[in-house]
Amino acid sequence: MWLKPDESLTEAQVNSGLGYVIKDGVTSQAMSILTGGAFLVAFAVKLGASNLVIGLLAAIGPLAQLLQLPSIILVEKVRNRRVVTLVAASLSRLCWLLVALIPFVFGAKAGIAVLLVSLVLVSALGAVGGCSWSSWMRDLIPQNILGSFFSKRMRISTAVAIALSIAASAYLDLWKKVLPEHEIQAYSILFFAGFLAGAIGVYFLARTPEKRMPPVATRAAIFKVLGQPFKDENFRKLIAFMSSWNFAVNLAAPFFMVYMLKRLGMAMSFIIALSILSQVVNYLFLKVWGRYADRFSNKSVLAICGPLFIFSILAWTFTTMPGKYFLTIPLLILIHIVIGLSSAGVSLASGNISMKLAPEGQATAYLAANTIVNSLAAGIAPIIGGKFADFFSTKQLAWTLEYSSAAEKLTLPTLDLQQWDFFFALAFLIGIYSLHRLSMVKEAGEVDQKIVAQHLAAEVRSQVRILSSVEGLRQMLSFPFSIIRGLSGKIRPDSNPKRGQRKDTAQ
Repeated sequence: MWLKPDESLTEAQVNSGLGYVIKDGVTSQAMSILTGGAFLVAFAVKLGASNLVIGLLAAIGPLAQLLQLPSIILVEKVRNRRVVTLVAASLSRLCWLLVALIPFVFGAKAGIAVLLVSLVLVSALGAVGGCSWSSWMRDLIPQNILGSFFSKRMRISTAVAIALSIAASAYLDLWKKVLPEHEIQAYSILFFAGFLAGAIGVYFLARTPEKRMPPVATRAAIFKVLGQPFKDENFRKLIAFMSSWNFAVNLAAPFFMVYMLKRLGMAMSFIIALSILSQVVNYLFLKVWGRYADRFSNKSVLAICGPLFIFSILAWTFTTMPGKYFLTIPLLILIHIVIGLSSAGVSLASGNISMKLAPEGQATAYLAANTIVNSLAAGIAPIIGGKFADFFSTKQLAWTLEYSSAAEKLTLPTLDLQQWDFFFALAFLIGIYSLHRLSMVKEAGEVDQKIVAQHLAAEVRSQVRILSSVEGLRQMLSFPFSIIRGLSGKIRPDSNPKRGQRKDTAQ
């Protein structure tokens, strides 16, 4: 009875529910930081994982989203999204206890197998819970505050992630100094702490109210239900953009850390410091993008952030010439700043635009169809990337400028692609294509990107003043926005620019 959906929700219930959704976001982010990202990859590398295994680790999550298909049937049959989410989330988070036991119970080879199986279970159960959660949130959160609410949720979660990343990094460095021969066991404690954070998140989910799903006169066949989004021309264009975008990003992003560890030989503490820098920038701009998504449109935000993210992927190919050189560290810092800034907008707007374009009452099927296609693209990409990394390990494409005279000879390497560089460049090209697909999507309220860029330039100056008063850092942070202003004139949605002048309801 306690978990029974309500026929309608009062304003007090909605406000209370929004508070619990934010708290769940914080605990879920804490679990994600402690059990994933750099720490999970480093743990796998210490177990002896190959490039293919790293690719599989990155692919498991997206491919598990294919379970959205049976999840739709489950949600439609149970018609209690809170119960489905709670059961799936509880079982999923329990799996991290098994991962935490790997260094104590299993050897390196068996440990990698257990890690892969555990992540399959985590991701599969997470997909079931995610399907019901997305539909649940679609009916709980008022549409006019969707962008600002999720930006607030992500900002608070990101602030917690920054603090946890710093604390976890310091903890690992201290452990390595005190117990260097047992370094891998330090990760077990992180995974256990992540499990505890996830368990607290389940409690917050249980307290979040749910509005009863609209009655369905006749139950259509599942494939017929899933086919509806593909008959919607505009939503079909959104799926084409999202799938090509996810393929491009997941072809490269899972290997950024491996690239820094193996190719650049960076210390783990420096890699975590770069990650924290990216998270700080991400935090600063989440509020900006959330306000812009509500004031202009999610598509306008994507059209600004997408090119920045794609060019930051290409920039990885210039961090070696062919080895580390004097611009390697500055480039890595700049890349992480741009990734933090642009990923804030992409993450927020891509989720919101899917919810916004899904018709009320059909959100489960529309969002699931979108997730299924995107998951295939995002799951296949890192596996291909892992195979590419091994295939191109002995390949090189170099372009060198050479000047010689009787007295001297000057050689200037301008391009040198090796191993990961090849699919960083490929990811960039696919990303450019995905941005072309984005231009075909229509969203109510979209405006000319020049208007958004003008407003953003003012925001940049404000945020840079917050970050630092040092002139050199200010110039480095402002640099990406000269690219924005150039790109903004090229990406013009068909819309009325005057729409961008309407009142900002998120403020």
